[in-house]
Amino acid sequence: MPLPYRGRGSRLASSRVASTSVHSPRRAGRGAPWSSHALRLTRRRHSSEQVPPGPEPQADFRSGKWLQEHAGGDARDSQQTARAGMGSRHRICSQEEVVIPCDSDNDSGSVDLQLSNLEDIKKDPSSLELTDSDIFDITGLSQESFIDSFRHLTQQGPVSEANVERLIQSIQEVFNGELQSEFEKLTFLRSLSSLSQTLPYDETTESFIHSHITDIVHVLNMLIEEEPLHSLFSSVRQEVFITIANLSYQDIHLLFGSEDRADLFSLITKSIITLPSVETLIQLQEIMPSGSYNTECLYRQTFQAFSEMLQSLVVKDPHLENLDTIFKQMDPWLQSTKDHERERATASMAQVLKCLSRHLSLKLPLRFQRLGHFVALMALLCGDSVTEVAEEAAEGMHCLLHVTLRLKCTIYDKKNHPNLRRAMKKCQELLELYSIKQFYSCPFKIAQIFEAFLNSNELFQFVMTTLDGLENLKHPCTQKSAGELLITMVKNAESRFEKVPEIMGVICARLSIISQPRVRRQIINTVSLFISRPKYTDIVIGHLLCHPVPYDRHLAELWRTLEVELPSTTWILWRLLRKLQKCHNEPTHEKMAYVAVAATDALYEVFVGNRLQAATFRLFPQLLMTLLIQIHHSIGLTMSDVAVPSGLYTGQEMSSEVTPLCFAIQATKSLLLRTLCWQEFNIMEKNKGWTLLEGKECHLQGVSLLANALLERNHLLAQKVMYLLVPLLNRGNDKHKLTSAGFFVEREDIRSLLPCILDLLCETDEKIVLLAIQILLQLVGTMDFTTLTAMMKTLFTLFGDVRSDVHRLSMTLFGASIKSVKYTDKKGVENQVLDSLVPLLLYSQDENDAVAEESRQVLTICAQFLKWKLPQEVYCKDPWYISPSEAGTVCKFFGKKCQGKVNLLAQTLMFSKNAKLPIRRAAVLFVGLLLKYVDYSELRTKGTDWIENEIISIDLHLQPGFCGHLDLKALLHDPEPSLCIIASQALFRVQKVGAEPDSRQSIPG
Repeated sequence: MPLPYRGRGSRLASSRVASTSVHSPRRAGRGAPWSSHALRLTRRRHSSEQVPPGPEPQADFRSGKWLQEHAGGDARDSQQTARAGMGSRHRICSQEEVVIPCDSDNDSGSVDLQLSNLEDIKKDPSSLELTDSDIFDITGLSQESFIDSFRHLTQQGPVSEANVERLIQSIQEVFNGELQSEFEKLTFLRSLSSLSQTLPYDETTESFIHSHITDIVHVLNMLIEEEPLHSLFSSVRQEVFITIANLSYQDIHLLFGSEDRADLFSLITKSIITLPSVETLIQLQEIMPSGSYNTECLYRQTFQAFSEMLQSLVVKDPHLENLDTIFKQMDPWLQSTKDHERERATASMAQVLKCLSRHLSLKLPLRFQRLGHFVALMALLCGDSVTEVAEEAAEGMHCLLHVTLRLKCTIYDKKNHPNLRRAMKKCQELLELYSIKQFYSCPFKIAQIFEAFLNSNELFQFVMTTLDGLENLKHPCTQKSAGELLITMVKNAESRFEKVPEIMGVICARLSIISQPRVRRQIINTVSLFISRPKYTDIVIGHLLCHPVPYDRHLAELWRTLEVELPSTTWILWRLLRKLQKCHNEPTHEKMAYVAVAATDALYEVFVGNRLQAATFRLFPQLLMTLLIQIHHSIGLTMSDVAVPSGLYTGQEMSSEVTPLCFAIQATKSLLLRTLCWQEFNIMEKNKGWTLLEGKECHLQGVSLLANALLERNHLLAQKVMYLLVPLLNRGNDKHKLTSAGFFVEREDIRSLLPCILDLLCETDEKIVLLAIQILLQLVGTMDFTTLTAMMKTLFTLFGDVRSDVHRLSMTLFGASIKSVKYTDKKGVENQVLDSLVPLLLYSQDENDAVAEESRQVLTICAQFLKWKLPQEVYCKDPWYISPSEAGTVCKFFGKKCQGKVNLLAQTLMFSKNAKLPIRRAAVLFVGLLLKYVDYSELRTKGTDWIENEIISIDLHLQPGFCGHLDLKALLHDPEPSLCIIASQALFRVQKVGAEPDSRQSIPG
């Protein structure tokens, strides 16, 4: 049994009624706007107006007779139903004007924008509530367009219950069978369309359609698949579009909600968009005449039905989810490389936007999340090489602006209304300058207008879509538009972008395919804008440093041609420099950081391009020292010693000639040349300074040569470099200090830096200590007494240093210090000189001849200071243990001279555990011999245990080379026989002294 009638009234129905008299009224107001170009364009290209009709059809499938035969009922019902669903063949051949829904003659004729109603915004932009009239006046759309402008069906009475049953039965038979002929297909589709008109008041129809949606989708999918892809000889496609539209107006959506429906949407979109161009279709008809249709007329009617179908989906779209689905389907076709496909997609979207803007009633939550992508894509189409595409897109942009304003008003809360009003005011001001007519000739103006309304995520979408437009090699004008849009948006949006690394990644990838010089310049300027804003500087630099070195010609061009305003140049160069410096400050790892190599190569490219010249001069000291330190770090390394990120060189082979050192040398050379240091460069070249810098052993000579050249030719610049070295000497690592010290060797006026240089004496790096001593040797004569004594104490700790050169030169500097002491200050350093005698005397026995000779020389300087005359035995080069008599003479001299001044015995005992055998042996021998000259009464009072086996309480840090307990008995078990024998003799003398107070004469010599 059929379900009872509900008695509901007629609702909105099909939009496909053809009429000769129905026109939307012109908008009353300030002048008559021009007729919609999109309407005229669509009528001209995509409708049957003024197209000669084809041959008369063999049968009228929508005649009253057909309805009576297939649905039954009286003639009145049949005529009403026929009026609601006029056959496509009848429409194709009629001379009636076809009116597209939402496209009246007044359609967006408001391109001559009406803006005067926003004066209240100018007066107080934050105190007023936003109203629809504000938006309409900005966009130029009439508020009356919110009234449904679709043509309504002529009021009809309900279809009889019998007719409904017959329609259902005929449709049901298709579900259980198959459609063979075109007649059967059209019969099914028109039955379904007719049945859809009864949905508002018939529950049987509603129940039937809802329970068979899957079957309907399956049949429609089958019908479209059976249509040829490259020809158009039937109206089946058109009827499918009309049927879907009719159901959509009754809230039955066959294209949304499931995978099979989405597939149907994709299929029908492809079936119309991919048809050959109209010209090709006409040629096909001439080759294979069908005899039934005028192909051009049929195409335009079919396309119009498709467009109306899309519009039917957005009449009720409060959450914009239908728009989102439509855009996803049309997106690839809007970017098609085929002109006719792109034109169809653009015309369709323009009509969808027009319809949506007139029926917009938004509610949260909004499902359309691709506004930035949509705006960018339509903006690119406004600059299309095909005039029709550009003009359609410009009309679509006009409606999209209205949709955007409504969308933003919906999602903005009251707290953000002032921001929205400011954006609207900016939009108003720009629209006063620009007409929609100009959009397709100057697409970048779209970016200026829409920028204020796009959030950070939408800005990212806009930029990424615009960058995709750069790939369009077939249409250079699209590349040109993309460049204009990109630079304009980045200029206007300032610091509101997110995901900048992703943007930089795409830009770098696109550089290689951009052949137009102007567009390349715009893209590089876009990078320049990002890098010059402090918020993005480190992000952009960090991304650019993640590319293979040496940079390819495109990235090299980018670094060389950065266009940055003067105030930002120093900031950018400083941040790039800091990337390199941070690598130097990190703990030394097994491999060099890749960023260090990349930053060095980037500096080279920047210097070559010379766009940051002022900043290069300003940061010259920092740049020069950092690059010299990088050279020092890079000596002997290859790219295999660099921590290259995985996948960076995929498919590429690194040349063995590419090394971190070559990048650093290149950058240093270009720095000197770009800062006009030509003479210094010449000196380095003539004296093989670059080769010296590259050598591990002669690197410091190269540094000194460059420092000397700077001092000779550019004293002021050299002073700036020296000033920079102070913190490097204080806080830098070994290579910082070593390179800095290399500069100091050539500096004359550095007395103010003496404390820093003295601190270098305590460094662990031998080269740093040696350079510090070298500098101090030049300055020792100018030191004040306090500095001099402090330095002598430090040098005393270096006596016996395991680094033989440090040991030798520390004694040399100690001797030079004694010589430089003024007569009035001699008393103040006398104790230091006396304390140095025993170490110097013992180290004259060192196995290293150079150290032993230097010890004797400095010992002579000490004797001269004390006004002593040393015995000739002091200069004997033979070891004491093989010349005991000569050793005795030396001990006798020092024993008598130092009596009461220095505890020679205690000092000597501290060397009995020296790491070097000759020193231990000489110390133990010296202890035994010194017993002849000690004060016996004092020795008896103290006892001899402290000599035999006690630990002596002494300041160990003043006795280099000392280790362990200071007892002679332990030495009796030393593995070295000569030391055991000498220790035994010395111990015997000690015990004799303790046992027999008067035994001085009886102790064997």
